Amino acid sequence: MLHQDRLFPTNTDERAIAKRLFETVCNLPLICPHGHTDPAWFAQNEAFANPTELLVVPDHYVLRMLVSQGIPLARFRDGEGDPQELWKLFADHYYLFRGTPTQIWLDHTFRETFGLEVRLSAATADLYYARISDCLSKDAFRPRALFDSFNIEVIATTEPANDPLTHHKDIANSDWTGRVITAYRPDSVVDPEFDGFLDNLAEFGEISGEDIGTWEGYLNAHRIRRAYFAAHGATSTDHGHPTAKTANLSRVEAEALYAVVSSGTSDAAQNEMFRAQMLTEMAGMSVEDGLVMQLHPGSHRNHNADMFEQFGRDIGFDIPQRTSYVDALKPLLDCHGMDPRLSLILFTLDESTYARELAPLAGVYPSLKLGPAWWFFDSAAGMMRYRELVTETAGFYNTVGFNDDTRALPSIPARHDVARRVDCAYLARLVATHVMAEEDAVEVAHDLAYGLAKAAYKL
Repeated sequence: MLHQDRLFPTNTDERAIAKRLFETVCNLPLICPHGHTDPAWFAQNEAFANPTELLVVPDHYVLRMLVSQGIPLARFRDGEGDPQELWKLFADHYYLFRGTPTQIWLDHTFRETFGLEVRLSAATADLYYARISDCLSKDAFRPRALFDSFNIEVIATTEPANDPLTHHKDIANSDWTGRVITAYRPDSVVDPEFDGFLDNLAEFGEISGEDIGTWEGYLNAHRIRRAYFAAHGATSTDHGHPTAKTANLSRVEAEALYAVVSSGTSDAAQNEMFRAQMLTEMAGMSVEDGLVMQLHPGSHRNHNADMFEQFGRDIGFDIPQRTSYVDALKPLLDCHGMDPRLSLILFTLDESTYARELAPLAGVYPSLKLGPAWWFFDSAAGMMRYRELVTETAGFYNTVGFNDDTRALPSIPARHDVARRVDCAYLARLVATHVMAEEDAVEVAHDLAYGLAKAAYKL
């Protein structure tokens, strides 16, 4: 099922080079600086329930494809379906994923993690379910054991600003040595359009002990919570704004805007301006406390209101949209762009900005680095487009390697395998065309697979 030369060039000479490069990085530890695995898995170390709950239900890549073919989302999200019957339904439709990164990740998981040697289909659904279920009943397939067997050196989860980080405390107090850290995600108390914003804001004041009725108290609450997250391992913050817009308001203007936002009477334009101002404020705080700042804009979240109402967030109805960076980031960069103490990692869901905006920005501002191909584009083809479009302007060392950005623990090795193979294929082309010496390509391959992520995220 898994060809040893998958994703390598078809040209014989380039393929040979790619294979040599890959041999130098394929067994490096996995650095996972940004993702959404559940810290409760590692704190409690309980067995995963069944194949469906592990591999299908939480995976929005899988769900959105099934929904696109008319299968009701409720079949998988209402909690009432028989897990084995749902697995059969998934297996019946596995052909839908041909040619997609989802199939690449899942096939890798099936073969390398669970030892399956036949393809998933309607005919093999019961075999798969039985084999994976048997594996999940064993201690070797509990979360901590998988973490260790996957050769994960460090993994960062992502928690909202008000999270007490109980699971991270439990991990730290256990006798397990796996490194699981958190990341500060303040969207719920920064975005006035976030569900439950005013309630979140009130809780934010309580948990920080600050008077969030004032602008200064609100900013101090962020400083306190950032310090709390850092004390529990965080090296980064993460910001999932609709756009990359930033602002640099005067203190008086910011106070007035916060008064409107915190009263719940702000309009759409004021909400956008508040998010914009808070990105600049967060950058300033990163200069102070050293936390790496990540910006993930460009997703139209919860595009279908009915689906959001029924099933909540992160079910596959987030859609990429056009995003601007050059003008949007200028207020923030005017304040902090030349300060090497700021490390701002930019992501995009708008591939048209790679060569036109993002690579030129990262290629000159010392505060900026480019995150890897993200979300809809963390495919083999998407990764190759990314390298082709950004390298000529930003080089390799204004990027941050790879991060898997996943909720699915078993997919992590597969995602890193794909990234390493694609990067080696790209480097092989440079070597074959005499743009780069092979000994230099070996160093770059190592940095892309391991060193850059570790350095960029201060791990």
